Formats: sequence, structure tokens, C-alpha cells
Amino acid sequence: QVQLVESGGGLVQTGGSLRLSCAASGRAFSSYHMGWFRQAPGKERQFVAAISRYTGSTLYADSVKGRFTISRDNDKNTVYLQMNSLKPEDTAVYYCAANRKFSLTTMPSDFDYWGQGTQVTVSS
Repeated sequence: QVQLVESGGGLVQTGGSLRLSCAASGRAFSSYHMGWFRQAPGKERQFVAAISRYTGSTLYADSVKGRFTISRDNDKNTVYLQMNSLKPEDTAVYYCAANRKFSLTTMPSDFDYWGQGTQVTVSS
């Protein structure tokens, strides 16, 4: 089992940057696929980015490709989301998630562990 705590959210202007962090406690962090999701008011939770266990291969939603970068530091039990060129439509609560599925996935239902979320607000 793993516990996840996000940090790094805040208010930023359009075009600005933020780096989100997700600290994991528990054993064998490197054995978990990690993902970032976001949920805006009145909308469903949507996939943002994911990084695989062991190999570190990555997946991104089309809406964030070229602007966001997911990375992980297994020595620090932490996954990051670097967000650049932020837009007002990026405004949402951002959640970190983990699973041990065979393959890296993008579906929220495939992730077993979730953090409490961190608010990101991009002003126009």
C-alpha cells in the first residue's frame, strides 16, 4: 500500500509555470506506475500524464503534450509534474495516483491509490 501527498499548486498567470510534487510513503515506490489527473468543477476527472515503473516511459494527454513533463525520483519516493505555458483551461484540482497494473494506463479506474489533490488556478 502507498500513501500519496501532493504539493506545489497555486495561482499563476497565463503563460506561467508550476511544478507539482507527489510524495509517496510506503514500500517499493519504484514498483508503482504513477499518474497525474485533474478535475475541474462540474467535469469528470481526466488523465494528464503517467510514468511507468522501472523503465520510466511516459504518456501524456494531447492537451498537455509539449507543455507538461512528468518525472520521478525513486530515491526520494516522489513524482513530479512540471507545467509550463499554463492556460486558463488548465485550472483544476490535480491528483496524483498509483497502481501496479501490468501495463501503464490512462484510465482513472485503473489507479488504486490517490492523493488528496492540489488546486491549480491559472488567471487570464
